Amino acid sequence: MCGIAGFASRGARKLDRHLLENAMNSLEHRGPDDFGFLSLSDNAGMYAGREISRHFEDARLLLVHRRLSILDLSEAGWQPMSSPDGCYHIIYNGEIYNYLELRSELQRHGYRFCSETDTEVLLAAYCEWGTDVFRRLVGMFAFAIFDRKENSLLLARDFFGIKPLFYGSDADSFAFASEIKVLLDGFSLPRRANANRLYLYLRYGITDHGGETLFQDVRQLPPAHYLHVNLDRMTVEGPVRYWQIDCDETLDISFCEASRRLREMFLESVDLHLRSDVPLGAALSGGIDSSAIAMTMRHLRGDKLDLHFFSFIADDDQLSEERWIDLVGRASHAAVHKVRSNPDQLLADLKNVTSAHDEPIGSTSPYAQHRVFQLAREHGIKVMLDGQGADEILGGYRTYLGARLATLWRRRDFSGALRFWSRCSHLHGTGKVGMTLLAADFLLPPRLQKSLRYLIGRQLAPRWLNMRWFAERGVAPAVLNYSTTKDVLRHHLGRELQELSLPHLLRYEDRNSMAFSIESRVPFLTPKLVSFVLSLPEEYIISPQGESKAVFRAAMRGIVPDAILDRKDKIGFATPEKQWLTTLNPWVEETLASDAARRVQALDLAETSRDWQLTAAGKRRFDFRTWRCLNVIEWSRDYELNYE
Repeated sequence: MCGIAGFASRGARKLDRHLLENAMNSLEHRGPDDFGFLSLSDNAGMYAGREISRHFEDARLLLVHRRLSILDLSEAGWQPMSSPDGCYHIIYNGEIYNYLELRSELQRHGYRFCSETDTEVLLAAYCEWGTDVFRRLVGMFAFAIFDRKENSLLLARDFFGIKPLFYGSDADSFAFASEIKVLLDGFSLPRRANANRLYLYLRYGITDHGGETLFQDVRQLPPAHYLHVNLDRMTVEGPVRYWQIDCDETLDISFCEASRRLREMFLESVDLHLRSDVPLGAALSGGIDSSAIAMTMRHLRGDKLDLHFFSFIADDDQLSEERWIDLVGRASHAAVHKVRSNPDQLLADLKNVTSAHDEPIGSTSPYAQHRVFQLAREHGIKVMLDGQGADEILGGYRTYLGARLATLWRRRDFSGALRFWSRCSHLHGTGKVGMTLLAADFLLPPRLQKSLRYLIGRQLAPRWLNMRWFAERGVAPAVLNYSTTKDVLRHHLGRELQELSLPHLLRYEDRNSMAFSIESRVPFLTPKLVSFVLSLPEEYIISPQGESKAVFRAAMRGIVPDAILDRKDKIGFATPEKQWLTTLNPWVEETLASDAARRVQALDLAETSRDWQLTAAGKRRFDFRTWRCLNVIEWSRDYELNYE
């Protein structure tokens, strides 16, 4: 796990010591254990080492690496790493969990290895198979390989975008990095707001999908893509997709067989994710996903593993999952470490959190996760396992009930749809009207949704947004969930994984963990496991009774306590956000009335303030819109965003 950056130029832009030092310092938290760089210049040739004092004003390529040592802690794991023939040079952020299996295969092809690292295996695998290597990998990764013979760069990102990779370019230069701030500060990219992404964030809380970011001039390599950069012409070829989720195939398989195979796959995945030469822990919320990881760790390793779990406890009885956390702690014979927070701590930490993420966060829940990783760091943990992705593949959110109901309706199973609607209407947090609206979101064409949304107060263009500003930049109100497919649930889960929910959750996971130099692993997210689940009949994912994660609950019987598997509610790392913001009301009002707020032309501040006052007085239902407005104001000020 590391931080990487690279800069190439064939024009007037200088690649100098200041640029190198800025990248090294900005990425230090991602790799505090070691650093290295490669420079290439016409006069001095190529240098790979640590001597920042070297003179390289004429450099045309810099590759920068910060190391967090997880596998093979020795000097042999130093990067940039070069192939034996000196042709390929890699800087790499991530973990290839099946590196031992790949290493054995490559040894049969005649390769010899000098380290116990996955980096050396990855580089050799690329030398052997080129871009066909991706289908062989199980892991999370963002890497760059410099081909000296071709004078080109290959950039690649893992299947789900667990590890970040951003880039920017012009006619004479190209730059990439693990974090946006490196490009903004070191490469002086403009700080213009991306209007389309800003609308999606403010209206829906969605960020991080596709190739765009909230910065107009900063792009990200999409998950499951690679690109080539020709350094002679400074042209970008791609991105090219190397893998895609198939939501159209349906396996002919019994429920019992599906649960058996899913159990095998999940245990295999967790086993691979436990490979480490440093202490491991896990984030434990008390829900099914994190509890399954926690209990599987004990199931696989027995008493040999010194288990430590880390949990956020909300000071609100409606949100606290402490009793479930304690139950799993006792069942797994693990040490459970807990952290709480309050409004004053949130305010004190806000600037650090904003800086860590580079882009706004959708609620205060990522702050709870931030505190969990901070706690893990305090206890000497360097690798954490987490349950991200499980909800998106196993139908864990209430919204997915509407998608399943829409499937039954689309398939003209009207009697089945009526039974499902009736049963789910009795679940906590739904109701008959709620279930109808959830399904309508998937079934009603956009032209019909506008009127309905106005009636229920969920407008696509709410008054607190300055829609004139958006319209001037070509942004129109958007409906997200409408689907024309028959298997609405499975296709929606595919979109959730690639476009809607998961991308920003993985950003939170990465930035919160790396802020404290911790590698976070997500064993639900392997192509094999995800492809299998999304090929199952929809009723295996959400049962006819409206039970989410049905096949996974069955798969985990005998490993996870029944009380956890039988839970009907879902909370996660939830925070008492309304209570916190109400307590911080003077700060909220001051922020909304600030000069920084007036510079955010995307907001109608009068309506935003009126909206908050009604919420604080209990006259309007609370949601996350207030936080999003506050966070975008803070972010815009800290990063000096240009809205002109």
